[in-house]
Amino acid sequence: MRQGGAVVEMTPEDFEEAVADALDTIPPELARAMSNVVVLVADSPPPDAPDDLLGLYEGVPLTERDSWWAAGALPDRITVFRLPTLAVCEDAEEVVAEVRTTVVHEIAHHFGIDDDRLHDLGWA
Repeated sequence: MRQGGAVVEMTPEDFEEAVADALDTIPPELARAMSNVVVLVADSPPPDAPDDLLGLYEGVPLTERDSWWAAGALPDRITVFRLPTLAVCEDAEEVVAEVRTTVVHEIAHHFGIDDDRLHDLGWA
């Protein structure tokens, strides 16, 4: 986390709007390919996760699903964490950029792309 500065001020509603705007930047063909996934916003990561975690994908990546997977399956979840994001950014513009990076990163996990490959692609 950023050292010595105050946390960026952004209302939960404005942060949710930044997440929605980030989702709107996903190319339509990728958005259509997303299956059984919901995007959520939470203030903080789960207690067992690092405090500076900005996003989390929980589910079964599309590359690992079989024909029986969808029967009664709960949706995958992508959660973007507001407070850690605000803590690592200098201003609202940086928050918007970081939210977009986080959303793209977590959607990539939904498509089966791991952290090593995301790092190679510059999205880690």
